[in-house]
Amino acid sequence: MDALCGTHVEFRISETPVFLPKPLVHEIEKAGSEIIMQLMSNTRYLELSERVLPNEFNVPNQTDHPLFAAVDFGITKVENGEDVPRLIELQGFPTMFMYQSALCQQYKEVYDLPRELTSYLSGLSAESYVELLRTMILGSHDPENVILMELDPDLQKTRVDFILTERATGIRTVNIRDVVKQGKKLFYRQNGHLVPIHRIYNRTIADDLRRSGAKLLFSFRDELEVEWAGHPNWFFRISKFSMPFLNHSSAPRTYFLSDLQSLPDNLEQWVLKPLYSFAGSGVKVGPTRSDIDAISDKERENFILQEKVEYAEVVRSPYGGTKIEVRMMYFWPDHRPIAVNTLIRMGRGKMMGVDHNKDMLWVGSSAGFYLP
Repeated sequence: MDALCGTHVEFRISETPVFLPKPLVHEIEKAGSEIIMQLMSNTRYLELSERVLPNEFNVPNQTDHPLFAAVDFGITKVENGEDVPRLIELQGFPTMFMYQSALCQQYKEVYDLPRELTSYLSGLSAESYVELLRTMILGSHDPENVILMELDPDLQKTRVDFILTERATGIRTVNIRDVVKQGKKLFYRQNGHLVPIHRIYNRTIADDLRRSGAKLLFSFRDELEVEWAGHPNWFFRISKFSMPFLNHSSAPRTYFLSDLQSLPDNLEQWVLKPLYSFAGSGVKVGPTRSDIDAISDKERENFILQEKVEYAEVVRSPYGGTKIEVRMMYFWPDHRPIAVNTLIRMGRGKMMGVDHNKDMLWVGSSAGFYLP
């Protein structure tokens, strides 16, 4: 993967892909689609989600739906031993689309896996998946006028995905600090010249921008003559904020901390999550009462308390049973979202993110294959 990406992959790659039963794949695909559409068809939810848009990141000309979405499921077991997906969280934001495609291909080649195994859904192949992603990112524009926009991209662990996306689409990755505004138009510099930006594949996380204190040359609130390949508002509107509004068999009980008159007695069976964090930052599994008491009344609307999902150790490894989290990835090209691929996290730590499984083997970033 390092050789393919032309740089070191800074997060751990698991020694093994995961082989998923076809019925489980389709159950996850169906659950994810139902959850997305349940939110998008709920007029009251859409009205309420307006309040989660931070003033400085409320981007004009919002689209009718997100262009990209990802829904994460932990795999549990019920009494009869059946594998059951349980919703962990969701996001209306791009994920590691090209990295994951490359990882799937490398697993197949290095381990000489059967050709009929696939990770793709909705009738897509590796080739048609990349072509569809290219269409979603470029729209009708020349690659020269489309950018992948991120804060300090060379410092991000996800830069491997940026490199592969550039290669597949012909676009450039541009540091958001370097985007120039003239009138209602945006530009980036290339070989001493200003190149107009017509469309932005946005990978910038609002939390990162806030923490960095970066001074931008434009504002997200500006009326700009630019298209968004993934309108930024959906990052907030399809998010952890959505969890308390869901009514689905795969969704755990979830409450806004501000709505609880009293706390559950068994806090060890719950997870405290800040709404506006990414990659597991600030999450507390089995919080204490003092953890919750430390949150001011004003801030409690920005936290959720979510019933803990007990992951099952569904993968046998030389180092013991390993848990998995399946991210179902969606594109929304026209009338409805379609599932396109899966991204797998493997872990034996308290949480599933790669940062929480650093000193272990047979854990980390992985791929999910099934027989269609």
